[in-house]
This record gives sequence, structure tokens and C-alpha cells, in this order.
Amino acid sequence: MTKLAQYIQKIEIDSLWSGRKHIVWQLRPDVNILSGVNGVGKSTILNKMARYLRQKSKPSEYHNGDFPGVTVTFYPEDAETIRFDMIRSFENRLLSGTALDKLSDGRVHSELDWKLYELQRRFLNYQVDIGNHIIQLLSSGTPDAKEKAVAVSQPKTKFQDIVDDLFSETGKKIDRSSNELQFIQYDEKLSPYQLSSGEKQMLVILLTVLLQDNQPGLLLMDEPEVSLHVDWQQRLVNLIRTLNPHVQIILTTHSPAVIMNGWLDAVTEVSDITQVDTDSSQQGIVSQ
Repeated sequence: MTKLAQYIQKIEIDSLWSGRKHIVWQLRPDVNILSGVNGVGKSTILNKMARYLRQKSKPSEYHNGDFPGVTVTFYPEDAETIRFDMIRSFENRLLSGTALDKLSDGRVHSELDWKLYELQRRFLNYQVDIGNHIIQLLSSGTPDAKEKAVAVSQPKTKFQDIVDDLFSETGKKIDRSSNELQFIQYDEKLSPYQLSSGEKQMLVILLTVLLQDNQPGLLLMDEPEVSLHVDWQQRLVNLIRTLNPHVQIILTTHSPAVIMNGWLDAVTEVSDITQVDTDSSQQGIVSQ
């Protein structure tokens, strides 16, 4: 059985930017925020991490289970891989000819819509699992069965309460009578695809964290502040950790608001984890 890590201790990336720079990043187990000017390589670092972890989790799908130039140190160190999710924040439209054409729901038009579609399917399975667990507890006849059943449903209730609070200014709230994730706005029913870009973005993030089921793992986010109101940016990290205090967060950002609620110490500049290959630099000078 594959041993899963609780979090990543260190990431090393060799030969970034034509082999002249290397990344060595000691990570915190809770929150890690990568900052730097445009073009310095923040997204590249996250993408390389995600590709490496994807290969580690599904080595049979790749010719080589290791991603050249990337080394990850897990905790515990004998772990083989880690559960992880990656969230991108850009509301790009999907092109025709993709899996979009096979969907019966014609409301899926963008990458965020597609992500919501996938999460909706996972959410239905999550609800079935919760329901089955509650039935087993209530059928057990133990004195504390009801208390345990409430505890099982508590993360979902917390998620619903958070979303309702965030969307309250526009009168939207989750339809708690529906098995699917649907909303009500002043007696009108809305699908998640009818939300604004910022609402979709926040919903994708929080729903992803809920479906981690309070398990240790990793959440990678590339500029999650895009489309989010500044108040939501400030609350983002704490909301994630409220839903799953065991998840390790690694995100890139340009927004000061993301770190304003106590996460300044979690910020790392790309320049601080970059090592220059002096040999390569000298060779470049000589060749000129």
C-alpha cells in the first residue's frame, strides 16, 4: 500500500531557466506564499511541482516515475507521494472539440465551469458517503450514535455556512434541500455556472478543500486572488484552514491582501530560494 505524506518539507528544482538557476525551498507544513515580480518563475515552480507529484501518484501512466530535475522531500521521509489538488484562477473559455462537446449541460463554457462540473460529481459521491456513514452510525444503537452522526455532517454544514456568509450581500445562499450544489437568490434557483467569476473562483477553492475530507495533503494555487474582492482575498487562507486545518497550502500571489491576516511570515520571495549556477554563468560570459 502506498504510504502518503502529511506534507512536503523541501522542494528542489534544477536547471530552471536554461540551466542557470536552481530552486531550493524549505517549506512550512501549514502555509507557503510565493511572491515575486512578473516573469520571475512563480507559476513555473508550481507547474513543475504539480507535474512531479502527478507522476509520483500515477507512475504507471508515465515512462518514468520521476520528473527529471525535481526532488521533493516528504514528511515522513519514507512517504512515496502526497494527496494534492491544484487550482488555477483564470476564467479562460474552453475550445470546441474538447470534452466540453460531450457534455449534456451546455452551460459549461469556461475552465472554471469545467472545474465546477468535475467538483459537482465529486460532491455527489461525497454526500452519498456521508449519508451511508450516518445510516451506519444511527443503526448501530450505540449511546453516542446521534452525536457521531452530527460530527460526520459538520464539515459539510461548515462549508455551507461559509459560502452563505460570503454570498450574503447578493442574497444568494446554498439550497440545502438539493442533492446537487444549487443556489437560491430571492426565490430564484441558480446553478453554480450562473455565478460571477469571483464567486465561482471562491466556490471552486472551498469545495475542493471540503472534498479533501479533512485529510492531510497539499493545495497548490496559482494567483487565487484573481477576480476575488479584496475582503475575500484577506479571508482566503483562514477560510481554507477552517475547512481543513491539515492541508498544506502553497500559493503564488501579487496581492498584499492575501497575507494581511497574519501570514506575512509565510511569504517567500523567489529570489530568496534561487541559487545561481556560477559555472553556467561564466560559460555564458566566455561564449560571448
